[in-house]
Amino acid sequence: MSTLFEPVRVGRYALPNRLVMAPMTRSRANLDGTPGPLAADYYAQRASIGLIVTEGTQPSDDGQGYMTTPGIYTDGHVAAWRATTEAVHAKGGHIFIQLMHAGRMSHPDNTPHHRQGVAPSAIAPGAQMFTPTGLQDAPTPRALSTDEVATTVTDFAHAARSAIEAGADGVEIHGANAYLIQQFLAPSANQRTDRYGGSLENRARFAIEVARAISDAIGADRTGIRLSPGTPLWGIVKGPEGPDLYRHLVAELDNLGLAYLHIMDQGDEALLVDIRKLWSGILIVNRPGRPRAEIGGDLATGLADLESYGQMVLANPDFVARLEADAPFNEADRMSYFGGTETGYTDYPALIA
Repeated sequence: MSTLFEPVRVGRYALPNRLVMAPMTRSRANLDGTPGPLAADYYAQRASIGLIVTEGTQPSDDGQGYMTTPGIYTDGHVAAWRATTEAVHAKGGHIFIQLMHAGRMSHPDNTPHHRQGVAPSAIAPGAQMFTPTGLQDAPTPRALSTDEVATTVTDFAHAARSAIEAGADGVEIHGANAYLIQQFLAPSANQRTDRYGGSLENRARFAIEVARAISDAIGADRTGIRLSPGTPLWGIVKGPEGPDLYRHLVAELDNLGLAYLHIMDQGDEALLVDIRKLWSGILIVNRPGRPRAEIGGDLATGLADLESYGQMVLANPDFVARLEADAPFNEADRMSYFGGTETGYTDYPALIA
């Protein structure tokens, strides 16, 4: 386990340890998309971890899917996020803002413009989501035109520049968990006949264009991307073409020299080993539900350069100190994950108050 506490260089930054706070939606932003009043405290409490990756943050009005999630595309967003990044830096931490376009996982009642969601194709996800009036079906989205796909790439680049202006150390592109980028990757969500659909090369094109545009805007050494190969979720069907698509995508992304690749693994060990071989840079591995006894396992085998954790960090602001001291963990309160006040957000106790 000692490897966990060794320093590592990620992009342009020297991190004090090899632990990462995984991105977690908390739905506590203000209605205008600015981070809520406790966001700075929440992230600063966890600044001892090597790298913080924030909750998914929409790059545009169309990018919002859920209630009260933050944005990073207006002057107001930039000013509000700056308070959080400064609080993290004051504690010696590093913070990347995750850029998340929800695509078809959206409801008009949750967005500022109340328009129909957008996606690669007009295919509903077959899922429900919370809205101000309760649980509703996510409606059929509108298919983006080819020109609108290019505009969306530009939106991502603008959001990345805004994140840096807000003081973030970098951005992570959310290419996982059945949101817009993964929707382009998946035949069950993408039935386009233009240059973004059909072949695996075409379906990977959008992800690569977003990564290249952001790298050009802020530097590849401040750009990471998160993928979740083989994760069936909200209408994204696990198909036989998936492994080959991800092998192609990872090889193409590797050419960009990104700061890191962040993989959420769901048990396809052969593919994960192939990704490790294809990726020449820093690899972060997240295994949802990984037991405490296995923390550090992927570092020990050389499969990962860093490991990321979600619920454990959510409930333990001093996650690193507890690991070092072999101290017990707080249990996460699932009822307070989304929305609410400081309860289950900034009130988890530390070992030393």
